[in-house]
Amino acid sequence: MRNERLCGLGTALVTPFTETGAVDYDALARLIDRQATGGADYLVVLGTTGEAVTMTADEQREVTEFVVNRNAGRLPLVAGVGGNCTAAVVQRLVSHRSRLQDQFDAILSVCPYYNKPSQEGLYRHFSAIAEASPVPVILYNVPGRTGVNMLPETAVRIHKSHPDKVAGVKEASGDMAQIGRLTDLSQTETGGELLVISGDDGLAAAVMQRGGAGLISVASNAYPAAFRRIVHEQDSDLQAEYEPFVRLLFKEGNPAGIKTALCQMGLIQNVLRLPLVPNSCEVQRELSECMKRLPER
Repeated sequence: MRNERLCGLGTALVTPFTETGAVDYDALARLIDRQATGGADYLVVLGTTGEAVTMTADEQREVTEFVVNRNAGRLPLVAGVGGNCTAAVVQRLVSHRSRLQDQFDAILSVCPYYNKPSQEGLYRHFSAIAEASPVPVILYNVPGRTGVNMLPETAVRIHKSHPDKVAGVKEASGDMAQIGRLTDLSQTETGGELLVISGDDGLAAAVMQRGGAGLISVASNAYPAAFRRIVHEQDSDLQAEYEPFVRLLFKEGNPAGIKTALCQMGLIQNVLRLPLVPNSCEVQRELSECMKRLPER
């Protein structure tokens, strides 16, 4: 059955840090409340934007528990659970089975990075994850970060082998031809059950118009109401107005850009964990000027 709770606008939640590098739970509470009242349909916790790979296992657990408690059932939750060792990911799913089952609607699992598996390797990796996961899985294809591109045919094959466990694909290849192929195959091969979710803020309206189910967004950390309109109304004009902002967000990498924006809005401190660093002074200035011109503040 199509999982409507994973449609619409999902915000890839930032993890704010203090000047000493500790998790800033006061700021995290502000971000969660902003999303719950601002228009997000669900939250994605401990993804790329959340800098999960630079956090300890204890920190990940504590952040997860805090988000669950602060959210208090207001929005569906998706947990980032991925890696490039299949056995390790499966073990994490087994170890946290009850917590995931009780508190989360799905997991988001990225294609294995660095290993550069074949399409068959991707199929077997995600099949193992689907079998172990107590909740539906959103596959995450982001070749710019992982070095491997999951083809639409592979995503559909994974879903058809595990139709009750593989809910969708967060597609961040940036290739509209590939995204079009994926949405077509989703309709013809799965009856639209495999959700196609944009992983690129700048392509949200185009993906929705092509048959996509929604967006997992970085920019909505700052502007949830605007990006809700872009997604739910397929508003290409509003998308175009936010295009300069989105472009600057990623000019020096994610989440450096969105942390600059949130800091300038007074919501968090502009602190990242190495090897990531804050935006250069030039990009911070450009973002500040850009944000002054946005139609919805």
